Amino acid sequence: MRLGLLASGRGSNADAILRAIDDGRLEAEACLLICDRPAEALAVAERHGVPVRLMTRAEYPDRTAQQAAMREALVEAGVELVALAGFAAVLEPVMVDAFAERILNIHPSLLPAFAGTVAPEPQAAALRAGVKLAGCTVHVVTNEVDAGPIVAQAAVPVLPDDTVASLAARILVEEHRLYPQVLSWFAQGRVRIVDGIAHVGDGR
Repeated sequence: MRLGLLASGRGSNADAILRAIDDGRLEAEACLLICDRPAEALAVAERHGVPVRLMTRAEYPDRTAQQAAMREALVEAGVELVALAGFAAVLEPVMVDAFAERILNIHPSLLPAFAGTVAPEPQAAALRAGVKLAGCTVHVVTNEVDAGPIVAQAAVPVLPDDTVASLAARILVEEHRLYPQVLSWFAQGRVRIVDGIAHVGDGR
């Protein structure tokens, strides 16, 4: 599976994915990592020998043009599946439609709870709501934010003395475990999407 990654930040999920490839736990080739701003994720990818592109918003007249250029870069690299690894911008139809059902995201909540925001707001919202379980969700990206088919989730307990930082750290451990696993399912052809629901089978 030829994999592309989009990132905006420190690249911890990108690193977890690339380590899984290096370790043989994920049968994929990382073809390209694109950042929309100068970010640590660029150095993470370079350490793993992955080609990188920096394509900032300021280089383009609007976000649609920026993401159209990103789409072309992914297509030119032969990317089959796109993983959002801490990508902060909402994807435009010009990107989503080009890779329909082939873009994944990981969100730091048990969707559909606390959708529509980026870290650390979902973790903070979980604490404000007093929920007893939080976690993360890997889902397929659609043109409705954080509303695409859910592929897998991992839950963590919310402890009485949790802060946003401590809860986020506990969730991040599960993100780093779950995201490469889900990508592996896609590489093995185990995921089918039927009527907006993701089903994980044995790949046969």
